[in-house]
Amino acid sequence: MFPLLLICAFVSAQNTQRQYQSSYLNADHHLEVYVSDGMYKFTPYTSKIMETSFSPNNKPKVGRSHAVVLSPSRIKTDLVETADFVIYSTSGMVVTILKSPFQIQYHYKTKSLISEAQGYVKTDSLETIQFNLDPEEILYGGGARALGMNRRGYRLQLYNKAHYGYETHSELMNYTMPIVLSSEQYMIHFDNAPIGFLDLDSKHTNKLTYETISGRMTYQIIAGDSWVDMIESYTSLTGKQPILPRWALGNFSSRFGYHSQAEAESTIQKFKDANIPVDAIILDLYWFGKDIKGTMGNLEVFRDSFPDFEGMVKRFKSKGVKTITITEPFVLTTSKRWDEAVEKDVLAKDTLGNPYKYDFYFGNTGLIDLYNPKGKKWFWDIYKDLHAKGVVGIWGDLGEPEVHPTDLRHFNATADEVHNIYGHDWAKLIFDGYAKDFPDERPFILMRAAYSGSQRFGLIPWSGDVNRSWGGLQSQPEIALQMGMQGLGYMHSDLGGFAGANLDDELYVRWLQYGVFQPIFRPHAQEEVASEPVHRSTEAMTSAKTAIDLRYKLLPYNYNVSFQNQRDGTPLMRPLFFEDANPELLTEAKTYFWGDDFLISPVLNPEIIQQDVYFPSNSKWVDFYTEQVVQGGQSKSVQLSNAYIPTYVRVGAFIPMVQSLQTTDNYDAKTLDIHYYHDPSVLRSERQFYNDDGTTADAYEKGMFELLNFESSVKRGKIVIIFKSDNGLNFMPNSKQINLIIHNLKTNPRRVSVNGTRIQNHKKTSNNQLVIPVFWDTKNTLKIKIN
Repeated sequence: MFPLLLICAFVSAQNTQRQYQSSYLNADHHLEVYVSDGMYKFTPYTSKIMETSFSPNNKPKVGRSHAVVLSPSRIKTDLVETADFVIYSTSGMVVTILKSPFQIQYHYKTKSLISEAQGYVKTDSLETIQFNLDPEEILYGGGARALGMNRRGYRLQLYNKAHYGYETHSELMNYTMPIVLSSEQYMIHFDNAPIGFLDLDSKHTNKLTYETISGRMTYQIIAGDSWVDMIESYTSLTGKQPILPRWALGNFSSRFGYHSQAEAESTIQKFKDANIPVDAIILDLYWFGKDIKGTMGNLEVFRDSFPDFEGMVKRFKSKGVKTITITEPFVLTTSKRWDEAVEKDVLAKDTLGNPYKYDFYFGNTGLIDLYNPKGKKWFWDIYKDLHAKGVVGIWGDLGEPEVHPTDLRHFNATADEVHNIYGHDWAKLIFDGYAKDFPDERPFILMRAAYSGSQRFGLIPWSGDVNRSWGGLQSQPEIALQMGMQGLGYMHSDLGGFAGANLDDELYVRWLQYGVFQPIFRPHAQEEVASEPVHRSTEAMTSAKTAIDLRYKLLPYNYNVSFQNQRDGTPLMRPLFFEDANPELLTEAKTYFWGDDFLISPVLNPEIIQQDVYFPSNSKWVDFYTEQVVQGGQSKSVQLSNAYIPTYVRVGAFIPMVQSLQTTDNYDAKTLDIHYYHDPSVLRSERQFYNDDGTTADAYEKGMFELLNFESSVKRGKIVIIFKSDNGLNFMPNSKQINLIIHNLKTNPRRVSVNGTRIQNHKKTSNNQLVIPVFWDTKNTLKIKIN
């Protein structure tokens, strides 16, 4: 009965020239199917991941995956074969092969996912794999694009390329990805690096086609029991993102760029004078040269402008400010290192074996060959020297690479074969270098381009040179949400916008208010209009300070969101359809979840006084600022404030916060405000929050962490809240001073007790909050009872 159910779901034949010949299970219990023009190999990695590889006759085998790090599991598989079909199944993924006419279909449990249409076909210039689509499917993926959430109908080029000054529409940007996700809750990862296209039914024939110039004809189908479960499987396949250093969740001072040491130091001092928190400063290309053009590739301190670079870095560090420097993979023929780069044979070549030289915006250049061991060592030695000077963060810019001629030759590949993974492998070079030479440190790696699987190198993506306009802002939630679904959860934007000299304080403030609830808080722009709040109007600076202060107060919550991403691959920003099955939400990006418990609706248009917000149906929601409770499952027009964007908290949530900080160096998890959003409808609730020292690499794996558990229950007029701590083997338990703040408590409590002892030092506020200060020795459970 089950096989017949699967067979009847086939919608069209595959390549009519392809004839089934035979099949068998190899020694690893993976299925090999031989057809007239090649061989299919089906490999289950888990019960939720099935890999399919096609090897055409007379084509040599292609190398390893750039993306996959998971080894196939030895899981139970079943094989059923009749005269008409073959079914190869795990407890989840099922592959059904109809012998004549030849056809392959994929199911997850009993749910039909997708089937090959033409399957593999070679044309004069491309190799393609084609699939059938359901007419109603919505498609996501393909990397960072500004297209709306539903990307069906586009033929998307897979060629990382910057789009300067984009706004609401961009079909090609810095991060293209060979990934398609479906509203039917499955995803396909085309496991191949060379350039190509993703055709997401551009001809409206219900077909999905992957097109490439060469490489591996391999893809993985990933499914799951929820969106989060599916993404966890994908990030298990391609690697989880290591948690960032805690300071990376703070505020950055950044622009294009600081021309001198004096300018950089005076800017940081302005932050300090204004009591605006700041944790890092980014030095753009003037740190190695006076001019934009002609100096790229110097990659050494320009002492005329930064005479005491090392002393400056130390002074920044004493103020809690970390230094990040830009680097590019281009070495200009006019740079100080050109002769050295040629002599040491670190540059990509032309067809005659000479360094390939070509012109682009910054000058006549060569390109560092990351695939040549000499090039890798030379580049890493430069980073080691910067590290010795106190630099703790690396910005890799122009890493698409921005200009990458097709006839350029790398050590073991052509330009088009590695173009999309150049940024990926650049991040790997830095990540591996830290693991070898600075194994206890977490790297900070900001990269403008990469590819599938790059998250495992700790890479932080950003959305490129977005226009400083309302249109530029409007595309940002969509880009971040899409990239989070594709494994790169730290996608963020240049807050305030980058391109153009547009002085618009309302736009600037609204962008920074949105920035509080997206992964990295980094204002950055061309210098004609300041990106730093300390150089804006008094009104804009005051509003920016309010947003930045909130960002710092939320550090314990945000750090736990980062931990969830490391442990489970869960995006920091999440679409509403992750939890609410309303089909209208499948294309919604204007409102989203930040972590588990915040609902965020950024203000994306000028001069408006209200906007519609959808409240997901799985909860009630509390206005973070007014304490008003809103029933889920409805769209509601809300009044806007100039001081903040619409921000709501799920009832039953625990939100850990701290008092305002000037730098994360002063962060202390021994003093916390724990906000509990009580509602009578929530009878039981629990949350867990992660903490470590914020700096040590692999702290979780090393057992150098604490997990704080908060539980609530409501029964017969009593609220009981329990605190527990689970510590790693190498974490020393500590004591904490906690302010427990219970929201939406409309009556005064008759009695409050802590571990059975009545206390009197609680207070009820006018906005229905009950504040209970408690001392917690985390070696013991703490029980608070409110009658």
